[in-house]
Amino acid sequence: MPIILKPRSVKVGDVLFSNRSPLVFIGGTCALESESLLLRVGRHLRDIARKSGFAFVLKCSFDKANRTSLKSFRGPGLEKGLQILARVKEKLQVPLLTDVHETWQAEPVARVADILQIPAFLCRQTDLLLACGRTQKTVNIKKGQFMTPWQMKHAIDKVQSTGNRRILLTERGSSFGYGNLVVDMRSLEIMKGFGYPVIYDCTHSVQLPGALGGASGGQQQFIRPLARAATALGISGIFFETHPEPGRALSDGTNAIPMNEVQTLVRDLRSIDGIVKRFTKGAAAPRHAPPELPSSLSTAKGLAHPGPRPRSRGAGRLKPQRGVSSTAKGAVP
Repeated sequence: MPIILKPRSVKVGDVLFSNRSPLVFIGGTCALESESLLLRVGRHLRDIARKSGFAFVLKCSFDKANRTSLKSFRGPGLEKGLQILARVKEKLQVPLLTDVHETWQAEPVARVADILQIPAFLCRQTDLLLACGRTQKTVNIKKGQFMTPWQMKHAIDKVQSTGNRRILLTERGSSFGYGNLVVDMRSLEIMKGFGYPVIYDCTHSVQLPGALGGASGGQQQFIRPLARAATALGISGIFFETHPEPGRALSDGTNAIPMNEVQTLVRDLRSIDGIVKRFTKGAAAPRHAPPELPSSLSTAKGLAHPGPRPRSRGAGRLKPQRGVSSTAKGAVP
């Protein structure tokens, strides 16, 4: 049987990402609305982390380049945005994650951020993955809503080709018809098979893309139950966006966690994580591996797409009943 790849860990400052280590929380505002708001939210989350004793990474996007409408708020842009992010990071003394949308942004962003994030819509963009990989900073690859979990091996392979093994993988839901996302929890387990730390984005996973016409909607009521389910699989971290007043947020407010509810959610998830990882500590690795692993990822041979096996000639063919012709007259072609 194929065997799972050896679990890797990724260190970002004092924060350890590993599917076998305590849960890490990546949180912040969706867009960089203002320096004062990010400081307020970041300080609140950092203080919860220090008081409760868990690892925390601040996230914020200086440019929301993939908004539904041209009229939607995007943020201050690269130059001003990075200046603000650098000041907030320095004041709060926490690691920072932000998105990179274009290849030329990778180097300047890497001078400020500790984790470079590949947006889900861009996770197949080869040049972007290579540019971020070459910085040798940690790269968080969000799985596209249009991708299967085993296809993430190609994104991994692109970053690894730069010599960078500091990779995180994030699940944020899959397209289900028009304007809807669902989460297949098997995706988390499949991606764990690549060996890299796996993150679950519990807020974008409940989006309703384009549901508000010029913006996305969301279903906040599913954030907590889905986050609990994902944590029970034994993953590395939880990614979330929050806002003091989600109804007034300039981006993704409909699927943001109200800031005053974060502490309760974190407490619940840490309790689940502690039980799961005590239960699995020292247990044998599950005997599975992602299909179609490239040679750069595994020495296992013969792994294939988990679809139907080829049938032998005549296999599964129905035999006609006695006295009934397969081309009986009157049959509808």
